[in-house]
Amino acid sequence: MKTAVIATKFVSHEVPELKTLKTSKVYQLREKLNQGKKLSRAEKNWLAEAVNRNSFFRSAVPLRGYRFGFEDILKTYVVKQYGSWQEYNAPDKTSLRSFIHGRIDKIAEITY
Repeated sequence: MKTAVIATKFVSHEVPELKTLKTSKVYQLREKLNQGKKLSRAEKNWLAEAVNRNSFFRSAVPLRGYRFGFEDILKTYVVKQYGSWQEYNAPDKTSLRSFIHGRIDKIAEITY
């Protein structure tokens, strides 16, 4: 039986043990997904913002030297806003709309 990975260390310096982060929101979301449970609307909205607001990863959330990956549930979208296109990752269009401010002209899902 394969064990699901919660997070991986991405820094070379010393970091606290992963189990010390059990109370963090990102740890609890990853653990919930690993158990096969569905995310609520608020959790999806939080995840979409956390993934797109960090400057380290495109499909993961960094926390204290650990990388919490969400590649398994995130989709890639391009958004046309104010005459230009921007790429985002989110669980769905609704969560994407929740953190983008202003008028959105078009949202398209990118499939590879």
